[in-house]
Amino acid sequence: MSDETLKAGVIGYPIVHSRSPLIHNYWITLHGLDAVYDARAVEPENLEPLLKALGDDGYRGINVTVPHKEAVARLVDHIDPFAERVGAVNTVIVRDDGTLEGRNTDGFGFIENIKQGAPDWDAAKPAAVIGAGGAARAILAALLDAGVPEIRLANRSFDKAQKLAEDLEGPIVVRPFEDRAACLTDAGLAVNTTTLGMEGSPPLELDLSTLADGAVATDIVYTPLETPFLKQARAAGFHTVDGLGMLLHQARPGFAAWFGIEPKVTPILRALVVNDIETKG
Repeated sequence: MSDETLKAGVIGYPIVHSRSPLIHNYWITLHGLDAVYDARAVEPENLEPLLKALGDDGYRGINVTVPHKEAVARLVDHIDPFAERVGAVNTVIVRDDGTLEGRNTDGFGFIENIKQGAPDWDAAKPAAVIGAGGAARAILAALLDAGVPEIRLANRSFDKAQKLAEDLEGPIVVRPFEDRAACLTDAGLAVNTTTLGMEGSPPLELDLSTLADGAVATDIVYTPLETPFLKQARAAGFHTVDGLGMLLHQARPGFAAWFGIEPKVTPILRALVVNDIETKG
């Protein structure tokens, strides 16, 4: 590394399973940049000092993963409107004056994944979202911004889902988790944002028979790539989109902000990450 080398990275705790270095360093090599992208495990008590030192340490910015997204949203100097609505930051840019700007690109990644994987998705139809965790908050906000006329939200904690709907406002209808199948009636999109179906977890039990013709089913989980939910949807004849594309697309805006190049999500990049998942789990 020279004094001219551009630096970026990802922080979390733990961080060992992050695929962000693989994604960004692929783009760095592809575009012939003098740059590095690293990963650092940062304990919560060390978060604020690390953020304050980013500029002095030569970083253009960082990605942020669990458990720091909400804390970083409170610590940055500037925050974009979407990140403020969501209450979480996954991308930090060090501005020329040394101040920190926080963004959230998870919603962008979700929508771009749907557009790439299901180009015929009709945003004018209702959407059903299962789960009300941190990822759901960004997805709901992105669906509202995309113009979805009604979002049906079901979560194991009804009160948590109700609070999320109130925070985001808009046409969000909350249903008890046991009534989750009713969310799907004539919906053009079904989204699983829970960990149900992830390796080591029980599957999401859901009757898909009332989905609209040509509906899209997507899962934010990507281990396994085809979850039981997606397998069920594909067998029923619906279009399915796995969760890996959300991870890949959410990385694009940060790379563009740090390095001045708009990267692309290509089959080669996807295959590289899939191989890493299959090799390392």
